[in-house]
Amino acid sequence: MMHIADIKSYLPQRYPFLMVDRVLEIEIGKRIKAYKNVTANEEFFEGHFPGKPIMPGVLIIEALAQAAGVLGFKSQEKLPRDGYIYYFVGADNVRLKRPVVPGDQLILEAELVTVRSGIYKFECKASVDGELACLATILCAERKEQV
Repeated sequence: MMHIADIKSYLPQRYPFLMVDRVLEIEIGKRIKAYKNVTANEEFFEGHFPGKPIMPGVLIIEALAQAAGVLGFKSQEKLPRDGYIYYFVGADNVRLKRPVVPGDQLILEAELVTVRSGIYKFECKASVDGELACLATILCAERKEQV
């Protein structure tokens, strides 16, 4: 298990864009299971949609990409503070299956499929209360920042 302080050492995102609250399980080089607590206080709910708040699908995909990023960083023993970053570079086969609303706990799962030339491919799914919310194949590129 990883708590928020540990997660912040592996992800460069910060409030209001950090989308992983806790890592429940991680198998280095294989898979991760994490979650995001979706609260009524999320800034995006002000405009999406007034009176009927729904988490934007692109933010669900971002949450999955961040969970995948933690798995990638941890599997390679690399950290943002050492000048490494994982860029979200693509999503294929995206399917949004149900709305995610305030009060939901969004379970984020990513499985590492391949790594080639610094490009990581993950099969991902997000669910709420055991009900599928999103499926996606996510691509991330590991890069060393040039100083």
